[in-house]
Amino acid sequence: MIAPNGARKTRQDHPALPVSIQETVDEAVLCHAAGATVLHGHVRGKQDEHLLDTGLYLELIAEMNRQAPGMMVQITTEAVGIYTPSQQVACVQAVVPEMASVSLREMTSDFTDLEFAKRFYAWTSEADVHIQHILFSDEDLIQFLKLKQSGIIPASHRCVLFVLGRYSVDFQSHPADLDPFLARDLTGLDWFVCAFGAKEQACLNAAIDHGGHARIGFENNLYLPSGDIAANTAELVSELTKSLTASDRSFATSDQTRHLLGLRSA
Repeated sequence: MIAPNGARKTRQDHPALPVSIQETVDEAVLCHAAGATVLHGHVRGKQDEHLLDTGLYLELIAEMNRQAPGMMVQITTEAVGIYTPSQQVACVQAVVPEMASVSLREMTSDFTDLEFAKRFYAWTSEADVHIQHILFSDEDLIQFLKLKQSGIIPASHRCVLFVLGRYSVDFQSHPADLDPFLARDLTGLDWFVCAFGAKEQACLNAAIDHGGHARIGFENNLYLPSGDIAANTAELVSELTKSLTASDRSFATSDQTRHLLGLRSA
């Protein structure tokens, strides 16, 4: 999975950061050629600001289907301190995407409104929207597993993303940040990892070594393993796939990704 822009970075962070829909699609095409199969998609407004916008998401999905038909599109519901859970839900229900990412803490209002979250999660199952639950800590994972056991989160929801380094002082992730997650029973989960900073690829390789999947891109990191700034997210993807190939590990095709995540065939 690629995350080529995110909600916060701008071209001041990197001149090649994709902002427009066409720039995002162009980057996705390059990343797909390098081995990526899923776009974690953000859309921006006229001032390059983060938006949860139905029309822009539908445009992004339509252009991806036209220009990068081999890739899946996951929209984000990231609040960025702007959007309420009701607004996040309204966006997903208006778009009805194939895939969406949802922060567990945001959707449950820090675990204070579980019934609201339960209704939304039930709707996603009925609407066949694949949900990836964003987890920022071992505590989030514990809560996720409890909510699955209690039925708040449907049994069919098995995809999560572990965000490494979110609470680090310097926002720099390390492979050891994965250890608390690995200490839990991850049986039956499709788990991904994303990581902040220059050790992104070391963290992703550690995740893959333990049976996880990788989310990579400028949203979290601009640096190659060499310490040089990458030209674009596609270069980060190429470096990761090279390391996988060199160690006799494989990366999934689009069809294999769909099978692994339980998505319908394209």
